[in-house]
Amino acid sequence: MGSHKIISEDLEEISNEIRDISHKLNGETIFIAGGAGFLGKYLVSTLDYLNKNSLEKPCKVIVADNFITGLERKIEENENISVIKQDISKEFILEGDVDYIIHAASLASPKFYNKFRLETINAGFLGTRNLLEIAKEKNVKNFLFFSSSEVYGDPDSKFIPTPEEYRGNVSCNGPRSCYDEPKRIGETLCVNYGDIHNIPIKIVRPFNVYGPGMRLDDGRVIPNFVSSAINGEKITMYGDGDQTRTFCYISDATSGWIKALLSSESERIFNIGNDDQEIKMKHLGDLVLGLVGNKNSSVEYKEDKMGVYGNKSDPSRRCPDLTKSRNILHYNPKVNLVFGIKRFIKWAEDEILVNKK
Repeated sequence: MGSHKIISEDLEEISNEIRDISHKLNGETIFIAGGAGFLGKYLVSTLDYLNKNSLEKPCKVIVADNFITGLERKIEENENISVIKQDISKEFILEGDVDYIIHAASLASPKFYNKFRLETINAGFLGTRNLLEIAKEKNVKNFLFFSSSEVYGDPDSKFIPTPEEYRGNVSCNGPRSCYDEPKRIGETLCVNYGDIHNIPIKIVRPFNVYGPGMRLDDGRVIPNFVSSAINGEKITMYGDGDQTRTFCYISDATSGWIKALLSSESERIFNIGNDDQEIKMKHLGDLVLGLVGNKNSSVEYKEDKMGVYGNKSDPSRRCPDLTKSRNILHYNPKVNLVFGIKRFIKWAEDEILVNKK
């Protein structure tokens, strides 16, 4: 994954950002569920980069994925990285010692979680329980669960930026519920297993993370807008485009995951995202069109037949309160939106060119 110049630069930036704590990974074994997904691959690539450039004793990385979205053979194995095909919602045995468990297994794109609804639920519910049982058995140093900003649902405007203490305004039976509810019960499982079995728990709630390595066909807003603009196609805007988001570039987010993973603080739950440059989706479309510069592309407003976008079910605003992450994890996102999207466009243009050959 790290062969592209932009990704290599990202990995170096992440390494620099965590240089004061990365020594904690010396000689450790890390199990990553969902390691073939977008967020998981960046974690795996970061650990591989640390092994090759900074750790005195390399860490061992075990990647598990069921490859339900067809991403098999996307991770290069080596003497320190191994890959197993495993559905974590099924009970399984993990041999040997494990120091850290990272649960990043989920289907975060509406395109895929609507296609695989029960599988998405099982990964968040049964999968989380199975991994927590392993964490209990292995006596891990930390268990990191990837939750989501979706647990907040559509926040009341008084709670934007949204702090971790906000309890959420979420539908348990709406078009997003097969993704949202497993994240919520996953958090519940983590907290209760942590209390009952004394498992160190960390939960991160990502806010709209984007960057190189995303599937350009996964339906989320930035890859959707960018790939459409590059190809001279219509950018599809669901609803009136007045919904707002903040976006977090992957190198910032990945440093946040690792800071949470290696934190010895008692605090468990952290927002990870960017609290700057909240932008309306219609303005994001204009921004992408301007940065790509393809005059054949334009914005097209459409009704969303899946029901997960647009004004009816799509949260109207999404912006994190990062006070806790800044104070406890010393997390501080650096990449602004325009710079991050430019990097993503460059990577996407190269990716599209390679796929056309």
